[in-house]
Amino acid sequence: MGFPPPNSVYCLWHQDLPGCMAAFRDRGIAVLISQSGDGEYAAEVARALGYQVFRGSSSRGQATLRGLIAPLRNGASVGMALDGPRGPAQVAKPGAKWLASQTQSKRIMLDVRLGFSLRLGSWDQTRIPLPFSVVQVFWSEIQD
Repeated sequence: MGFPPPNSVYCLWHQDLPGCMAAFRDRGIAVLISQSGDGEYAAEVARALGYQVFRGSSSRGQATLRGLIAPLRNGASVGMALDGPRGPAQVAKPGAKWLASQTQSKRIMLDVRLGFSLRLGSWDQTRIPLPFSVVQVFWSEIQD
């Protein structure tokens, strides 16, 4: 299916963050990561994998999303977990839709498939790809 279109908001479920971080590395994608302690670890990994990292809090709503407007307007893509960072799992919050509407960008849903993974007991059931596992990412444009 090829790589998703550039200058888009890439949407995924929080459980698929590890797989997507590996699959989309070194493409300069901007990501919003929480200011929590876990977020600090994720931000370090994301920077090492070539992401533009923006730190923010979901409790501040649209204020933290505004930082992602500039990268989209400058031609970059943005990656966001629709249900993160606190869930509930696989229930989309309005941030990606709002961001896309502010920048006239497409929203692209990423469907992550892992050959073998370890599922954590966290709120989102995070899936960690195991070594030598195939990570496949399929995508489709969100139309609503």
